[in-house]
This record gives sequence, C-alpha cells and structure tokens, in this order.
Amino acid sequence: MTVPSLISGLSGYSLWAADGLLLLCAFLCDAVTGDPVWLPHPVRAMGKLINLLEKLLYRDTDENSRKLRKGLLLTALVVLITALSGVFILYISYHINIYLYLIVVIIMSTYCIAAHDLKKAAMRVYDRLALGDLTGARQAVAMIVGRDTENLSEQGVIKAVIESVAESLSDGVIAPVFYIFLFGPAGGLVYKSINTMDSMIGYKNERYLYFGRAAARLDDICNYIPSRLSALLVIIASTLLKCDFKQAVIIWKRDRRKHSSPNSAQTESAVAGALGVRLGGPASYFGKMVDKPYLGDIKQDIIADDIKIVCNIMYLSSLLFILLLSIISLVILICVK
Repeated sequence: MTVPSLISGLSGYSLWAADGLLLLCAFLCDAVTGDPVWLPHPVRAMGKLINLLEKLLYRDTDENSRKLRKGLLLTALVVLITALSGVFILYISYHINIYLYLIVVIIMSTYCIAAHDLKKAAMRVYDRLALGDLTGARQAVAMIVGRDTENLSEQGVIKAVIESVAESLSDGVIAPVFYIFLFGPAGGLVYKSINTMDSMIGYKNERYLYFGRAAARLDDICNYIPSRLSALLVIIASTLLKCDFKQAVIIWKRDRRKHSSPNSAQTESAVAGALGVRLGGPASYFGKMVDKPYLGDIKQDIIADDIKIVCNIMYLSSLLFILLLSIISLVILICVK
C-alpha cells in the first residue's frame, strides 16, 4: 500500500488513521530533538496572543460578571484563532503536495508533545543536585514549577520535580496526543492553547479569579479523560519498571481526588504510590503558604534518583500510549482498505 493510497480525502477515515500512525513519528522526533529554542514555536505565539487579548480586554474596574464575560470572550477567540490557523496550514499543505502535508502533520504534532523538554528540565535539576549545588537546583526547578523555590530543602526540590513531571505527563504528552489522534494536529494545537491559557490566566487570585475562570474550567474539562488515562498508564509503566505496582494502585484509588483540581492528583497519586514516597503538602505561592493535601505514604525517603525513575515512568507511559494508538490506527487502515 503506497502512501497516497492511504489518503482518501481530508475528512476520510484513511487520513484520520494515517495521522494516528504519524504520531509515532512525531513522538520519536520529539525524543530526538525536543523543541529547538532557535525555531519559532506555536506555544510562544499563543502566549503572545493571550497577552495581547488580555491587554485589550482586562480592566481592574470591571465588575466581576463583566470580567467573567470578557474572560469567556478571550478563551473563545484564542481557541477559534488557533483552530482556524491549524486547519488552514494543513489544508494548504495538503493541496500543495501530499508529502508536504505528511511532513507538516509530523512537525505540528511534534510541537504539541513535550516529553523531551520535560525530561531535560527535570534532569537539569538532578545534575545540580548531583554536584551538591542546592542553589542551582532551586533555580532550575523554578523554571518548571509555579511555587516559590528560594527556600526549598533538597527533598522539597526533588518533590517539586516529581510532582511537575507527574502532572505534565498528562497535559504535556498524553492529552495533546489524545486530541491529535481524535482531531488531527489542529486538535492538538487547540488543546495546547487551552492549556497555555490555564497556565497564564487560570489562577485563583484577585486578577484572574473571574477573568480566567472560563479558561481554567475548559482546561479541567479537556484534561478529565487524559489525566485518568495517564494514571492508568503510570500504573502499567510502574509494573514494567519494577516499581511498587500494588502501592501505585492503592494510593491512586485513595488519593486521586485529594486536590482542588479534578485532574492534578490523578497522576501524582499514582506516581507517589509507585515510588513509595509522599508528595503534595503545604507549598508557598507568590509569598503565600497554601495548604495542600498529602498524596501517598512515606515508605522511603525521597532521593535524587527518584527524578530519574519518574522520568522513565513518564517516557514509558507515553510510549505505551503512542503504541496503542498506532495499533488502533493500523487496524483502521486495514479495515477501510
């Protein structure tokens, strides 16, 4: 079967299934190259768009109901502009050349997957700790977490990295792959725009409590299924990596709802059980202490090598999901041949 014979039309089953198979190529590209900083990245463009719309729409003097409506308008505009841009690029490339289209699909999908950069950021912290440079480790972890890091202990730094990798498995890999498989690369870009909005304006503070509520709620909805898939994948991966499978299941069942977000504790609780450590607990954000519930039990002390293990869990969970979708795509292609 030749590549052109797989492509029956922009909305056909064959094209959709072929896009699913191309996810494996995109995942491998991300594993090798990550996101080169010298290349333009769509997430940076999304961030600029969100900042621009916020400057145009947000007013401190607005009533809360007006802030809510303006935040809803911003959310709708970002999603619409991202979707139209992604579809337009795919449409043009498809009608220019089928091979160009396949390349664009892989590139766009690669941009949506963050496994390589997530591991790179986590291992940067690990390297600083290995050198005994706690100050450098605090600075490195500040690049990937939202909490205050200036006064974190070594265990606090390690715990912050583990939590970040566990949560980012869902919104940085599994969720975008899930939406790419369902809706193509444009769907992955739309998800990234929603997740980017949540990270920029989805805070429960005075400025964003109402203005960012629509973005935060939409992010919760979009992550509902992927976060639970991610937790199950973590449990499977922990078995293959000879971590504590039984404890991963126990802690996930017990602690997966112990978070203000309906999704964040899903993967964190499974990882806590797999590693036999306790995550969560009080943390400082913008100088204010926030009382967060603990996840997991203290079976052993948190050590720097746990960063390596959680990165392995993240990568194996991602690969298992990609392989599963690739098999589904292959079956679809065979069935519609």
